[in-house]
Amino acid sequence: MIVGMSGGVDSSTAAYLLKQQGYEVLGVTMGMWQEHEEEGGCGNMAAVKDASRVAEKLGIAYEVLDFRKTFRENVVEYFMDSYEKGLTPNPCIVCNRRVKWEALQEYADKVGADYIATGHYARIEKHPKTGRYAICASATETKDQTYALYRLTQQQLAKTLMPIGDYEKQEVREIAKNIDDFIAKKCDSQDICFIPDGDYTKFIQQQRATVYPSGNFVDMQGNVLGKHKGLVHYTVGQRKGLGIAFGKPMYVFGLDAEKNEVILCENEALFSHIVYATEINCMAIPKFEEGMRFQAKIRYSNKPAWCSVRMVDDDVLECTFDEPQRAITPGQALVLYDGQYVAGGGTILGTTYHKAVEK
Repeated sequence: MIVGMSGGVDSSTAAYLLKQQGYEVLGVTMGMWQEHEEEGGCGNMAAVKDASRVAEKLGIAYEVLDFRKTFRENVVEYFMDSYEKGLTPNPCIVCNRRVKWEALQEYADKVGADYIATGHYARIEKHPKTGRYAICASATETKDQTYALYRLTQQQLAKTLMPIGDYEKQEVREIAKNIDDFIAKKCDSQDICFIPDGDYTKFIQQQRATVYPSGNFVDMQGNVLGKHKGLVHYTVGQRKGLGIAFGKPMYVFGLDAEKNEVILCENEALFSHIVYATEINCMAIPKFEEGMRFQAKIRYSNKPAWCSVRMVDDDVLECTFDEPQRAITPGQALVLYDGQYVAGGGTILGTTYHKAVEK
């Protein structure tokens, strides 16, 4: 059994619980972004120090694996590319699928481990009707992490355990006291692990060694309203930080990377019943068919809302909400729920979609 260990309370408690259950545990910290020492980052030197300390106290084997190249190619480059295209990415979702699971499972196969385990607040069960593996809601709604795990495959889920999914956060902290008071009291990480200060625009400009060109703010009719300071500074629904007064509240409606324009609107225009998504991953449901009903989220912080779905192209899902959703953001995830089970999801394209016509 391999347990991904970040040095935090959740993964440490996962390792502790699995050892208590009789598993032979190998703790692994995935070195992914080691330029910062701040507490809470994934795979930095502070995480290695704390995870090593936990492994020693638990009496389990421990290794640090170098996944920096994989992380850079699959997560950091994707993150920067997305902003340059006028999208708002969710790097944790991509990291879960491409790094934390794919790379860790490859290592597990190499050393002959039967399972991998993580400290996520979610559960894995088989859907009662389809028999497919699915991520399920955890016991603690406020820490539920199902949204960020919708891209996992059936093969990955079949070989994964999530031992803290049945516990409330405070219960996890109480269990962690059996390991170490310091670990039990550690704060949760809130930021993108490779940008601990939260200034993603500065990070992108430094990594790309460039300053992004200014362009026009335009309204919904294309009228020029002023100058923006570069596309990477903006996201759909944003009001603060526009740097210009309009005499009334104005919000970012969309980003046109080709024209280098930021489209602004009033609040009412941000609401839409329809969202399109691509890169569809089916989880509890083997395929999406017209008329199927689900509850869905267009971002992590939203509450699930009722909708109907249909496929409008080979890999494009149309989702029609009963009630309009605000600030549907290209690049974010649309995640569909069948009760407590993750049915599947995809990457948001926007509120319109035009099927390409073959010539």
